[in-house]
Amino acid sequence: MVSLPAVFVSHGSPMLALQDSPARRFLESLGRSLPRPQAILVVSAHWETAGGPAVSLARQPETIHDFGGFPRALFEMRYPAPGAPDTAERAAALLEAAGIPIGRSADRGFDHGAWVPLRLMYPDADIPVAQLSVVRGASPARHAAIGRALAPLREQGVLILASGSLTHNLYEYRGQGIDAPVPDWVGAFEAWMKARLEADDSAALLDYRGAAPHAAQNHPTDEHLLPLFVAMGAGGPARQIHASFEHGVLAMDAYAFE
Repeated sequence: MVSLPAVFVSHGSPMLALQDSPARRFLESLGRSLPRPQAILVVSAHWETAGGPAVSLARQPETIHDFGGFPRALFEMRYPAPGAPDTAERAAALLEAAGIPIGRSADRGFDHGAWVPLRLMYPDADIPVAQLSVVRGASPARHAAIGRALAPLREQGVLILASGSLTHNLYEYRGQGIDAPVPDWVGAFEAWMKARLEADDSAALLDYRGAAPHAAQNHPTDEHLLPLFVAMGAGGPARQIHASFEHGVLAMDAYAFE
């Protein structure tokens, strides 16, 4: 069986599901560029749990529209992929074996951090999908440890898909267009992350809030970057597979950890 990479993607705004952009076109091609997985484990920034991670055991997960103020067409979208409870239980067993407490949800559906990129990557919705939460308030190092525990899934036909955003300060979004100029504080952070990821500098990355330029401005809270550390822990050296910006303040970078 071919080993799959762990992949981090930036899902940006829910409008990615409707609006053409370089990041949308990249995601539309990404599924075709990867070996076909037997199942997908999505780590989404939009599912946070307290104390430890949780997995969803839902067999037919609902599509969650966890946003407001967007066009009706977004609320009408569904992603009817089957759940992957067996994959979720394998993930839970690996985490428990590593001493990481794990919760289980019987009915958690797909939030937009999961279904928006999946709908673009695998539009036929024919691959079973399970979700894993990030841990509210936990460090990048703790999320990297979660990734390390999950790494054996890559050899079992499971795509670990971490979905967040390389930058995520929506307080700085003021209606600017999708191709708005990129502020220096966003560009500097994106360039630092790329350099440290490609240098495999885990010490600096795990201390990104202290080491990276403008870290707190790009991530007032860090739930949208935490999935990246899960992918980093689960995979090998990082390779940038996409870079673009939307609305000036959203870096849409994606990385494969192979």
